[in-house]
Amino acid sequence: MKHNKESQNLYLDYFLYLKYPISIYPEDEGGYTALIPDLPGCITQGETLEEVVINIEEARELWIETVYNSGKKEIPLPSRK
Repeated sequence: MKHNKESQNLYLDYFLYLKYPISIYPEDEGGYTALIPDLPGCITQGETLEEVVINIEEARELWIETVYNSGKKEIPLPSRK
């Protein structure tokens, strides 16, 4: 069954809307590292908590869009942590 562009965007929007647990760690040399354990390789850094939160949200969106557009693997649902 072929999906039209509109239904594909709705499906992508569903994953972009989901809230994934985020882990944030302070770095010894300053700044923070944030990662989303449910999305392998989705990791970023920032100098402040505000910056790292903005960066991880951007990384989450890019991770989901990249995997979705590649069609090579499924996007995992958020765990309940």
